[in-house]
Amino acid sequence: MAGSEGRGFSVPRYVDPEERVRDIVAASLQALSEGGLAELTLRKIAQRMGGSITLITHYFANREALLDAVLKYTLADADSIHEELDRIEDPWERLRVALEWFLPDTEEALTQERARVALLTHQGAEPVIRQHLERMEPAMRSVLRRALDALVPAGELDGTVDMVRVWVSGIALSVVEHPEIWTPERQHAALKRFLTVLSSAPLPAG
Repeated sequence: MAGSEGRGFSVPRYVDPEERVRDIVAASLQALSEGGLAELTLRKIAQRMGGSITLITHYFANREALLDAVLKYTLADADSIHEELDRIEDPWERLRVALEWFLPDTEEALTQERARVALLTHQGAEPVIRQHLERMEPAMRSVLRRALDALVPAGELDGTVDMVRVWVSGIALSVVEHPEIWTPERQHAALKRFLTVLSSAPLPAG
């Protein structure tokens, strides 16, 4: 009997489902960052990935399921930074790493930040967006609380988290608006100065 090679048969290439889901989420973030919610359709994401719509529907039945996965990815990222911070003993180094995590200083991080801003402008359009955004802000504040809790008196912690949250939000939005001005080097220089200001002006213990 002739081998399968002679008949032009080929063995289907195995695709890791987790890897494929990550690829779909990444394409979805890119779509959101470039065109907002209007670009987040199963068909458009499939086109971005060079396949048919079944490439997406095999993993996500509808846009809500896809959007849910995108938002869960963002929250999972917050969980991972908590684990990293817990391994750092020096409190100032812990704060530096936490604040650095907020900087959109890579193409991937900038894409995520642009996607987040796009979702913020559409939070009334889809219930799943509003539900996740309501969870996202506490998650971001939790990262800052973990980074600051050894440096700030308990009575000042919430106010300091407010101040630092405003700083990281401001620099992230500035980068989204003017990436040509806020280069990674400039972001890190601003972070270094901000840490210097924080370390030179300790809060009162009372």
